[in-house]
Amino acid sequence: MQYWLMKSEPDVFGIDHLRKMPKQTEHWDGVRNYQARNMLRDQMQVGDRVFFYHSNCDVPGIVGIAKVVRAGYPDHTALNPDSKYYDPKSDPDQPRWFMVDVKFERKLKRTISLNELKADAELADMALVRRGNRLSIMPVTAEQWEYILSLE
Repeated sequence: MQYWLMKSEPDVFGIDHLRKMPKQTEHWDGVRNYQARNMLRDQMQVGDRVFFYHSNCDVPGIVGIAKVVRAGYPDHTALNPDSKYYDPKSDPDQPRWFMVDVKFERKLKRTISLNELKADAELADMALVRRGNRLSIMPVTAEQWEYILSLE
């Protein structure tokens, strides 16, 4: 099993949106960064655990946990001209963009803020707190996962 952190803006698609979806499951679409795409396509597997992170809000931070329930597959929004994630260079025969399906597990007891994560020396090597890392999807080590849960 691997661990991940996935960022989303709470007013676009937050943890509560996921919780209210049918079967509390939804595809994670719209990723348009090649490095993040590669993780979706090549590394994320069914059963992997995900920290759900709210970004671009008053208090960015980890707010919940989800699980990958479908491994990477082509992101259909790239082919839809009406989608804000449309990519005119996408080809259904050679997909450029991928997504996974995630299922809500639970909300954290409290938001573990980005400021708190950055200030914690135990997490100095975490991708999220490293300078210049703005990916929407990033790996989390098992040790970081357990430590962050202990902060709850």
